[in-house]
Amino acid sequence: MQANDLRRGTTILFQNEIFIVTEFRHYTPGNKRGFVQATMKNLKTGKMLQNKFASDDTVERAVLEPQACQYLYQDHSGYHFMDLESYHTFALGDDLIGDAKYYLKENMEIKVHFHEDKPVMPELPKVVTLKVTDSPPWVKGDSVSNNTKPAVCETGLKIYVPIFINEGTEIKVNTETGEYAGRA
Repeated sequence: MQANDLRRGTTILFQNEIFIVTEFRHYTPGNKRGFVQATMKNLKTGKMLQNKFASDDTVERAVLEPQACQYLYQDHSGYHFMDLESYHTFALGDDLIGDAKYYLKENMEIKVHFHEDKPVMPELPKVVTLKVTDSPPWVKGDSVSNNTKPAVCETGLKIYVPIFINEGTEIKVNTETGEYAGRA
């Protein structure tokens, strides 16, 4: 594929590593050749990298195969999953899980993307249901117009919720933005 075809979420092979494009911008300065400025995240190390590609540069796309998996548990060696077809278990480290750890609940079914039979990244559903474990009572006059208060969910996620949400309430959370999406 050409560098002009890069989009957010595209996975590519760059310098013999798998990267996911997090941001991109196409520039066409005056009388010069156009180029694409891409910000990419290394899926193995989690490091961010910026690179400038000429518009006609060829970029190799990394083909990822999604497989249905079940999240089992977390321990010192990582986050453990089971492939639902082969019942093979494997662990993903903190570097590959990243902020997805705040949305994982035991026995939850998600897709994990594999490259050459190695797990490289989890794919979360757009919305997950989490139980609020800590939410202080709201006091009238705490806010001017936006009636929200802080809350902590069962996975450790800190989020702002409406004032009527109490401890023990199950809420829906958008996994892309990390924001409250409604009651469960």
